[in-house]
Amino acid sequence: MVTDIDGALAHFSADGYPVTSVVHARCSCGGAAFRLRVDDEEGCAERTCVACGAVVLMLDSAEYADEADLEPAECPCGGEVFEVAVGFADHADGEVRWVYLGLRCTTDGNLGCYADWKIDYLPTAHLRTAV
Repeated sequence: MVTDIDGALAHFSADGYPVTSVVHARCSCGGAAFRLRVDDEEGCAERTCVACGAVVLMLDSAEYADEADLEPAECPCGGEVFEVAVGFADHADGEVRWVYLGLRCTTDGNLGCYADWKIDYLPTAHLRTAV
C-alpha cells in the first residue's frame, strides 16, 4: 500500500514515463497546505496557500493560464486542502519529459495524481524550482 505522495506518483507513472524525482510544494511563508485549481487538458495548475493566501501558478502554467479552465481539486471525501508535490519524468539527458501533480488530502490522507502533462520544449531546469 502506497502511503506517501512520492510513492503514489511512482505508482501512477509506472506504465508511462516513470517519475525520476519529486519536489514538494512549499509556500514562501513556510506553509505546506494548499487549495488547488487545475486544468489537465491545458496543463495548468494554480495553488493557494491556506496559511497566507499566496497564489502561485505552478511549473509553466503562466504560459497556459489564459486558455485554461481551472477547476478546484476535490478529494472524494469532499476535502479541498492538500499537500502538493510534482513528479518529474526525465529524458536521458536530464531534461523534463513529463510532469505529474500529486496531492494528499489533509482531511483523510487520500493520495492521487490530479493532473499530468507533457513538456515539449527546452530547457526545462526552471520547472523544478516552480513547484
